[in-house]
Amino acid sequence: MSTKTIIAVASTLFAVALTGCDVDKTKEGSVSVPKYEVEKTQEGNVKLPEYDVKTPEVTVKKEEKTVEVPTVKKEERNVQVPNVDVTPAKEK
Repeated sequence: MSTKTIIAVASTLFAVALTGCDVDKTKEGSVSVPKYEVEKTQEGNVKLPEYDVKTPEVTVKKEEKTVEVPTVKKEERNVQVPNVDVTPAKEK
């Protein structure tokens, strides 16, 4: 089995497992966010350097060449694929 197939099957199983869960909140949660104060201590003045840039001239052309190119051949095979039955938590 190819890596892409294995990843696809694992992702599907993970998604099915998550959707089949029955979740009940048992306790409330809370978050306290820290507060910050920032003060300006001096005035700023920014002067960026200037540059004179000379770039190379690039010319792109097309030309025809004969090269070897790989081809893909398809064939049918019988392979075993996973078959998953899930009973949701609410139906247990």
